[in-house]
Amino acid sequence: MKTKKNSDSYKNKTKKRIKWQSLENILKKAFYLVANPRFLLCFGIAWFITNGWSYLMMGLGTVFQIHWMIAVSGAYIAFLWIPMTPEKIITIAISILIMKKIFPDDKKTLGLLHELHERAKIKKDAWKIKRKDKKEKNTKKYKDDKNENRNV
Repeated sequence: MKTKKNSDSYKNKTKKRIKWQSLENILKKAFYLVANPRFLLCFGIAWFITNGWSYLMMGLGTVFQIHWMIAVSGAYIAFLWIPMTPEKIITIAISILIMKKIFPDDKKTLGLLHELHERAKIKKDAWKIKRKDKKEKNTKKYKDDKNENRNV
């Protein structure tokens, strides 16, 4: 006969295994998305739009001794290397937009993107509901404690 402690331990292990399996599944899908040659091409174009021009400008400015090119590109590159720069997020967003424009018939990759987006929306909504419930619970608890203190 299983005890309650063993049953709880089994449930926790099962939950952890399910979480790891779903994380592994998401990582596989993300890898297939990024390893796709079409996406890599679009990512390269997007990277050049957000970053590449500054590295090219730095190289040309150094070769031809054009000081304003070196200054502008150096300042932008320094900005890119700040830890909280949103450049990577912007690059991925631009690459997705470029992919939708250049390869609108690529159902596999765009379908995978759509699936990941829908899954993220569901998790976000679940998180919001959980947060709202917790907030309501804390508010109710606070009001009950406040009323209890008044009665004492």
